[in-house]
Amino acid sequence: MYVLDSSAFIHDFHTTEQTATIPLVREELVDESAYRYDAMEGSGMHVHIPNGDTTEKVRRAARESGDLEVLSDTDVRLVAAAFELDATLVTDDYAMQNVAERLQVDVEAIAREGIDEQREWIFQCQGCGREFDDEKERCPICGSGMTRKNPS
Repeated sequence: MYVLDSSAFIHDFHTTEQTATIPLVREELVDESAYRYDAMEGSGMHVHIPNGDTTEKVRRAARESGDLEVLSDTDVRLVAAAFELDATLVTDDYAMQNVAERLQVDVEAIAREGIDEQREWIFQCQGCGREFDDEKERCPICGSGMTRKNPS
């Protein structure tokens, strides 16, 4: 089974396997991609609503990897749906791929190549430049804002 992100509908992803998605994806789509969603739903695509415990598990994994700040609620719930359904997540979003792989959820990219490696982001103070492993809104040393940084 494949769980489809918005990019699957935008890029007209085709498969003979069973498909699923979540209701929030429909809200992100317009024009032809919205029609594709409606047509697939009408022809048997499963619309899944992941439970709160699984959604929180995905949020924890995203927090640990440093991806939470760039994931929307839709993104988190899509990863949760793929986890619950033991399905392959179809997405071009690198942060979603990173979190999915962290949770051992298979991923298939559509229009781009998938990620090469899992990343655990670090956070750097915009003021004093100190680096932290944990995501913080403000630097505990100087109070400046923080940015996400690739550790390599």
